[in-house]
Amino acid sequence: MANTGDTIQFLQRVPLFQGLNNRQLKKLAERFVERHYAAGEAMVTQGQGGEGFFILVSGKAEAVRARADGEKVVVNSFGPADFFGEMALLDDEGLRTATVQAVAACDCLALTRWDFLGILKEDADMAVVILQELARRFRMALDRLQ
Repeated sequence: MANTGDTIQFLQRVPLFQGLNNRQLKKLAERFVERHYAAGEAMVTQGQGGEGFFILVSGKAEAVRARADGEKVVVNSFGPADFFGEMALLDDEGLRTATVQAVAACDCLALTRWDFLGILKEDADMAVVILQELARRFRMALDRLQ
């Protein structure tokens, strides 16, 4: 992203952050870093530690989960404004549940767990909005399993 203003405008389109005001979005925008992944490159790897959260700015990616029998299954697809790694923001000991691989070249914004928690500690209202959205998303994921 060219500047903080561009990042704020982009974050407004991300479902996880749509309930936040401009001041809160600015705090987040200042902590995100840009990352680029070539087509075929793993962005995160199943079974490894996760310390970050990613939002696709451009490109396409897939989450692939290796099952116990060795078969690999695509469990999700991502495009611009989609995000993954949200569990890593909250769980300091959790391992990645899937490998996310760039299907096409991807530009991303990444946020580390410690930056995210630092922001939430400063702004309880932001924490409530984000945690409510995460809970809604987890509920939707569980409903799909039924």
